[in-house]
Amino acid sequence: MKITILGAGAWGSALAVAASRMPHHIVTLWARDARHQRAMQSERQNPRYLPSVALPEALRISQLQGNYLRTHLATQDLVVIGTPMAGLRETLAMVSDIKAPVAWLCKGFEAASATTGRGLLGHEIQMQIAPGLQTGVLSGPSFALEVARGQPTALVAASVHGSVRSAMVEAFHGPHLRVYASDDVPGVEVGGAVKNVLSIATGLCDGLQLGLNARAALITRGLAEMTRLGLALGAKAETFMGLSGLGDLVLTATGDLSRNRRIGLALAQGQTLDQAIQSLGHVAEGVYSARTVLQRADAFGVQMPITRCVVALLDGHLAPEQAVAVLMSREPSAEI
Repeated sequence: MKITILGAGAWGSALAVAASRMPHHIVTLWARDARHQRAMQSERQNPRYLPSVALPEALRISQLQGNYLRTHLATQDLVVIGTPMAGLRETLAMVSDIKAPVAWLCKGFEAASATTGRGLLGHEIQMQIAPGLQTGVLSGPSFALEVARGQPTALVAASVHGSVRSAMVEAFHGPHLRVYASDDVPGVEVGGAVKNVLSIATGLCDGLQLGLNARAALITRGLAEMTRLGLALGAKAETFMGLSGLGDLVLTATGDLSRNRRIGLALAQGQTLDQAIQSLGHVAEGVYSARTVLQRADAFGVQMPITRCVVALLDGHLAPEQAVAVLMSREPSAEI
C-alpha cells in the first residue's frame, strides 16, 4: 500500500513511523519546510518533534514540490493530512483533484474568519473546499511519542465512505496499533476538538491542587458538555462513550504528555498565556479552539459552562481561582 503523510509534526511523523514498520507499505513523509526535510533525511530522525525516535530506513522523506508533488500524490493509495487545523483548508485545496482517499489527523475547530463566518470542523471545511474528495478522519487517545515507540494504542477511523474507512484500517492497523471503524465523522471530530479545551481545565485543576474529586468531576461534566455540542452538530451519542470521546478526553486531561493540560498547569502556576505557549514550543490546539467551541455552542443554545470558564481564563477575564469559584457557584441542576 502506498501512503503519503503531508505534515511532519509529531503526530504525522509518528504515524509514518508506525506504518513504515508494517510489511508491504511504501510510506512517504512530506514536510513543507525544506530544512526540516533535509534534517530528517540526513539525521534519520525528526529533530524538532520526535528527537528520540529513529526513522525507519524504509520511510521515505519527500522533497517534492508543486506539480511534482501533485503527480506523486496521484499515485498513492491513501493521502493523510497531518497539519495543524490551521493548515487543513490550504492542504485540502492542494489535493482537491486527486482520486485517492484523503484522511486528516487535525483535532479542533478552524478559527472563525470573515470568509467562513464561523469556526468549522474538518469535514465542514472539506465540503467547502473539496466536496468531490473521498475523505475521513483518524482520531482517538494517542500521544505521538508512544505511537512512535510502538506502545499499544487504539484509534478510530471515521468516514461516511466504507472504502475510506477500509483504507485507513489497512494503512495503520497492526501489532501495536488497533484501528476501529466508525461512520460518525461529526462525533469523532467534536470529541477531538472539545477534549483539548477541557484538558486545559483539568490542568488548571491539578495545578491548583484541588484534588482528585475535582478532576473526576471536571472530566465527567466535561464529557456531558462535549456530548451536548456533538448532538447539536449531528453526532451520535454513543460515539462520546468510545475512544474518540471519553478515551481521548481521559488521556488528554490526565496524561503528562498533553500539551493542553500543560497550558492549564502553567496558568495555575501564575504564568501568562503567552509564557505558557512559549514554554511548550508547539501548538496546543485547545488554546486556539476554545473560543470557536464556545461560539458554536452559543449558536445552538448549548450550555458549556466549563468551556466558557476556560475561554474567560484564556482571555484574561478570570484568574484561575476565580474560574473555579464561578463553576462551584452555579445553581443546582439535574445531571444531564
